[in-house]
Amino acid sequence: MIRELFAYQSGNNELIDACGNDPGQICEWVFDASGNKTLSSIIGWAVDKPLTIIVVLLAGFIASRVMRKTITHFGERLTDERQSRALAQLQKIKGKVKAGKVLRDEQAELRTKARTETLTSVLSSIANLAIWTVVVLMALGEIGVNLGPLIAGAGIVGVAVGFGAQSIVKDFLSGMFMLVEDQYGVGDSVDVGIASGTVERMTLRTTILRDTNGSVWYVPNGEIARVGNRSQVWSRAVLDVDVAYDTDLRHAQDVMKRVAVELWEDESFTDGDIIEEPQVVGVQNLGIDGITLRLVAKTDPSEQWAVARELRIRIKETFDAEGIQMPFPQRTVWINQEK
Repeated sequence: MIRELFAYQSGNNELIDACGNDPGQICEWVFDASGNKTLSSIIGWAVDKPLTIIVVLLAGFIASRVMRKTITHFGERLTDERQSRALAQLQKIKGKVKAGKVLRDEQAELRTKARTETLTSVLSSIANLAIWTVVVLMALGEIGVNLGPLIAGAGIVGVAVGFGAQSIVKDFLSGMFMLVEDQYGVGDSVDVGIASGTVERMTLRTTILRDTNGSVWYVPNGEIARVGNRSQVWSRAVLDVDVAYDTDLRHAQDVMKRVAVELWEDESFTDGDIIEEPQVVGVQNLGIDGITLRLVAKTDPSEQWAVARELRIRIKETFDAEGIQMPFPQRTVWINQEK
């Protein structure tokens, strides 16, 4: 029994000498058939290990392709859900709804396509980097490279880079979440706290805005703590009109409502679209010089300013025709005649 055990251990030692601590199937088969260490070692290096590496590379390629298709499908589904929510919100608005216009608009389609392509490209690149890193490490392990020092060195370098590039990593992650959540896109009018204006370009690291004065602002995504988007789904034109104190307020409100409804129904006005019947809220303020009446109207995204400008012109013209006066600065002066 002891002799058989010694013979078995001796055979295992010879197999390890020929094929290594983790012998491959082909090397082990050749050693069992021939008993030749040199031949087994040569065939193991020439056939067994390359075959294993080829299998690892093939598995990495398949995993990369599957991951790319999965991420692409995820991006398209995320975009479709975003569009469906936007359409549902618009369809809830009562009145003269032009919901399809926003989603059929060419600019919105280009924005959606660009966002999907950017998101899927970034996620695919990250997934490919992770997959092929694992594949390369497995291939190096097959040819006998000691991975311990290599992984330790890579970890030290990663920690050093992480500490030195904290702001870049923060900007990158913030940019990723902005893309995924679709907080804003190119062409939107936004207020990000640091600056406000129209989005001209977005990258994973910065958002580029142009304000009303024409200045271009480069805002790091990691510095954006809040986002106010004036251009998603619908916007609202808010118009405050001052009238004199001796004005019939109910008549003035009726005139404002009539003018706004006429603009709402005016198909020839193409600078902006009102998507719901405008409303006169009523008296907003009792000021020093006059009374402020407020009118609100829901519009297509980013068209509230054009609608408000047209409403001001038409209300002024109608007020003049109706004899409704705008207030002038006025003061009450008390004269002390005591001597």
